[in-house]
Amino acid sequence: MAVAEVLGPGEWLGSELRDDDSWRIRLTEAHRQEVLAAVHAAGREITEAHRQEALVAGSEVTEAHRQEALVAGREVSRESFRLPTLGPVLRRVRDELTHGRGFVLLQGVPVEGLSERQCETVALGLASHVGGIVPQGPEGAPVMHVRDTGADPSHARTKSYQHSGRLGYHSDPTDVVALLCVRPAKSGGLSAVVSSVAVHNEVVRTRPDLAEVLYEPWWHDRRTGDGPDSFYTKPICAARPGGGVSIAYGPDYLRSAQRGATVPPFTRAQEEAMSLLDDLTNDARFTLSMDLRPGDLQFLNNHVTLHSRTAYEDHPEPSRRRHLLRLWLTTG
Repeated sequence: MAVAEVLGPGEWLGSELRDDDSWRIRLTEAHRQEVLAAVHAAGREITEAHRQEALVAGSEVTEAHRQEALVAGREVSRESFRLPTLGPVLRRVRDELTHGRGFVLLQGVPVEGLSERQCETVALGLASHVGGIVPQGPEGAPVMHVRDTGADPSHARTKSYQHSGRLGYHSDPTDVVALLCVRPAKSGGLSAVVSSVAVHNEVVRTRPDLAEVLYEPWWHDRRTGDGPDSFYTKPICAARPGGGVSIAYGPDYLRSAQRGATVPPFTRAQEEAMSLLDDLTNDARFTLSMDLRPGDLQFLNNHVTLHSRTAYEDHPEPSRRRHLLRLWLTTG
């Protein structure tokens, strides 16, 4: 097959954006107050709904009811989380994600002084104005907590958000991934983004033979166990309807798929292709680093960007350890 370069705003170089703040959006104090008002309004509405349910059932509203209500993604929506002035800004974020560079950093989101559940409500409320919430994990949680649980990165069931080690450049399996920083690590844990379109085009220009390999089926690992259901095939690169390319890459999960009993070893061409992708995604020309601080909300289009994280060291006190909230969104 003949693979061609892809043109459009999704192709950019990190070296050209480091001194360009156009990808950052800073919330105003009025925006922050609007978010806080929406959080408290959502809490009152949800608590009242559970109070009515409890009265009908002849029981009391407990704190557990309130906490369960706040984490239920179906209870927080664009309609219930009203943002009269910030809402239009978030719609522009959605447009930038789908038709622009494919990433935005929202800064100044209020998280200080809020409970964990209230932070979840903030993340869900803001994200609901950008796209539809996609359930995560076997329990279908609307929000995933990204923190070091002490899990062994080499274990078959360990997910990348459960340990403090470095992550290779990868994409998540939805249209958009959003990360809200509640607390950073003591040191390390830097986020970095590359344009996967720019990387794709560089491969096409320099190694067209390997570009074709990226469009062939590759074995991936879901890390759901050791059975055959944990392994599946899909191309790294696929043409998008209407033009463009969607790139689904995750070297950690590609390499761990090699443990599958029926998974064949990498071909020499696949090994070369992965080596080239790893070289390019770590090339300073392509990378754009972000030191996420409390209140930073990062949005990434998984079709046209890849992201990574450096290893980090945490504080010894649990209340100070690195904590991010991850959401998966659909924009279709």
